[in-house]
Amino acid sequence: MKDVILGLVGVGRIGVMHAHNISALNRILNPRGINVRLRLTDVAQDHARSIAAGLGAEFLPSVEILIASGLDGLVVATGTGTHPELIRAGVDAGIPVFCEKPVAMNVADALPVLDYIRDNNGVVQIGHQRRFDRGYLEAKRAYEAGELGWIHSLRAVTCDMAPPPVAFLAGSGGLFRDCSVHDFDILRWLTGREIVEVYARGSNNGDPAIGAVGDVDTALALVTFDDGTLGTVSATRYNGAGHDVRLEIQGSSRSLMVGLDEKSALASAEARVTFPSGEPHQNFAERFDAAYRSEMAAFVELILGERENPCTPEDAVAASRVADAAQESLATGVPVKIVLATAAKAG
Repeated sequence: MKDVILGLVGVGRIGVMHAHNISALNRILNPRGINVRLRLTDVAQDHARSIAAGLGAEFLPSVEILIASGLDGLVVATGTGTHPELIRAGVDAGIPVFCEKPVAMNVADALPVLDYIRDNNGVVQIGHQRRFDRGYLEAKRAYEAGELGWIHSLRAVTCDMAPPPVAFLAGSGGLFRDCSVHDFDILRWLTGREIVEVYARGSNNGDPAIGAVGDVDTALALVTFDDGTLGTVSATRYNGAGHDVRLEIQGSSRSLMVGLDEKSALASAEARVTFPSGEPHQNFAERFDAAYRSEMAAFVELILGERENPCTPEDAVAASRVADAAQESLATGVPVKIVLATAAKAG
């Protein structure tokens, strides 16, 4: 049995989810002769000790001690502002890093991190979990197999059932950076095309405090791809029907909808149509539970050299570049062209 030791930094909402997923990996990996062990840390030490005890993991009192303990991989689930320094710390230690999106608060801050990773031969996987969702994977397969023909329209939807705390939104970078960046990433990944222009509008009809911290609670972006294809990306914090994430891909031969199932947070206005009949998802962790677990299993496979990096820092920064442009368009009220490569060493 080969031990793989993962160190987790941050046990807030998403960090706790990753901790549980890491602890559950052995059900999948033990039959392959792989045993995953978890060590974790957080500045909220009592909380972190409690999480570690509940999972049979090891608590360590600081990031420095955690990294020095001898890890095979580092999982970063802290606030966005700490991502660059923690990525660098993992790269300096010579261990692969998994970091929740984004690489940094904005593209300008992320570019030096990309250079640092390249200059030091770092291995960093960024957490865009939708790439592991079965629906998105099937849509990509169907498109690449030519089953859809050529795409004429894409419509991406991400709707939270209720907003997160305003204190979180104040430091999130805005709805497009926090939420729609997942849609921008999946559109690039699925089509293999770049988004070259975005025009965004937003509104605030919910809690006035969201507007007071400089964000919107609902937004829509019209995106143009490098081949002229059009798409829309919409997001809201107030979808009382449930957590709703879908992607409609309309092609010249066939159309597909990702996220249309018995738990979809919508209802038909047509007579005698009862679909969907299930209880809608309540949050992103529930909607993408299987994808998050597959994502962490993929990180272990990356550590072991069994697969290519499923989401590189360059991929993540490309999605963030679109999100930055959307935020700029939202602020200025005009379309924003996207410069595809601005890093000095991007080639």
